Amino acid sequence: MFKNILIPTDGSVVSRKAIKAGIQFAKSLGAKVTGYSGIVMLPYSMFGDGDIIDKGMASKLDRLQRATAEKYLEEISTAAAAAGVEYAGFTTKPASAFEGIIETARKKKCDAIFIASRGRSEIKKLLLGSVTQKVLSHSKVPVIVYR
Repeated sequence: MFKNILIPTDGSVVSRKAIKAGIQFAKSLGAKVTGYSGIVMLPYSMFGDGDIIDKGMASKLDRLQRATAEKYLEEISTAAAAAGVEYAGFTTKPASAFEGIIETARKKKCDAIFIASRGRSEIKKLLLGSVTQKVLSHSKVPVIVYR
């Protein structure tokens, strides 16, 4: 059925639960897992009254985000190794989280995406948006939503 399953993570509790379930799903199918954690930078305008932060601070924030993404991917790597599932990790700096997930699935030739859903209320989804909903809307491969 599926040969390469993308499991994106943002380090949240529900995402960590989805990692375990996604790896077990992949193992049951004999599929490999591609882990993904995107680095989404805040617009500079988020740091003050339109002031642009200095390059040193921007570089420090980038390093911290990369280290965090690698930590999240290490969780997938460890779980995959424990389950005997082939694993590869991937990080990008996309324009938005859902675009990073969709693009990674395409580039890494994933034939399914196993993604967590936070289960936000309809109001919060309307105000904040839903990465999972956007992935569902734009993905060209099947999306399995874990709750």
